[in-house]
Amino acid sequence: MITVQKIFEARDQIKDIVKETPIFQSTLLSDLAGNKLFFKAEHLQRTGSFKIRGATNKVMQVAKNGATFVTAASSGNHGQAVAYISNKVGIKATIVVPEDAISSKIKAIQAYHGSIETCGTTSAERLPRAKQLANENEGVFIPPYDDPYIIAGQGTIGLEILEQLDSVDVIVVPIGGGGLISGILSAIKEVKPSIQIIGVEPETANDTLLSLKKGEIVAIQQTKTIADGLRTSQPGSFTFPIVQKYIDDIVTVSEQEIQDALFLMLERTKQVIEPSSATTVAAVLNDKLNVRDKNIVCVLSGGNVDVRTLSSIFNR
Repeated sequence: MITVQKIFEARDQIKDIVKETPIFQSTLLSDLAGNKLFFKAEHLQRTGSFKIRGATNKVMQVAKNGATFVTAASSGNHGQAVAYISNKVGIKATIVVPEDAISSKIKAIQAYHGSIETCGTTSAERLPRAKQLANENEGVFIPPYDDPYIIAGQGTIGLEILEQLDSVDVIVVPIGGGGLISGILSAIKEVKPSIQIIGVEPETANDTLLSLKKGEIVAIQQTKTIADGLRTSQPGSFTFPIVQKYIDDIVTVSEQEIQDALFLMLERTKQVIEPSSATTVAAVLNDKLNVRDKNIVCVLSGGNVDVRTLSSIFNR
């Protein structure tokens, strides 16, 4: 388990890098949902997603321990975050990306001075290569979610929500590997357990829901959900016990519901978010939570969506 003290320590360690993101409201979407909706805008965070929180906490910690080189396996938000913070603290970083990675994401990593190595097309190929590179160069592999420092960093979002809003009934969080939700759970449930935390997964990437039902970690086949940040095959060994202990519920949303929520957010709030972020909005707008007249916070986990991908989604 991750203690609240560890999350406060993480906030102190990352405070000079990570921004406190705003919370905004939408009267129209609140009316549609039958609840008062608030949106935690992690898509406005440095590097465009919440990932910078955990990555900063972990990289700064290994830097204190003398590390001069780190690796990560990611074509997206985690890779950008690791490259960014490594450059800030003067550590070299190599990000292992798939051979079919979108060019805009590679350019974003390179813009933060991260070196790129391509390897295969699946995480099963990238992860061992990133670990191998770390071992060969006396470096440190930075996991995307399954690490106490990563989880504690993500948990700082929970602290901010408690400080920014006087009254919160429900917090809705997207679930991939579980780093984000386990961090928020650790922050919220130890401080104000009455707040419900509800996770959201795409219907085709419901590994955490299946794992909860079975009582142990369950792996699924690779999915092609448009919520690319949530395409993990199974929850993490660190994250899953936290989810098991604290989670109030997990719901799923369809691909069409994700697309509709993405479009509605752009049309009505003028916010460009990732499909992974849109899952929380989709869950609320499609009455998956089965609540009324509550104060609900939807965590918008990131905004790094490729323009061509966005155009393709809207053209459907």
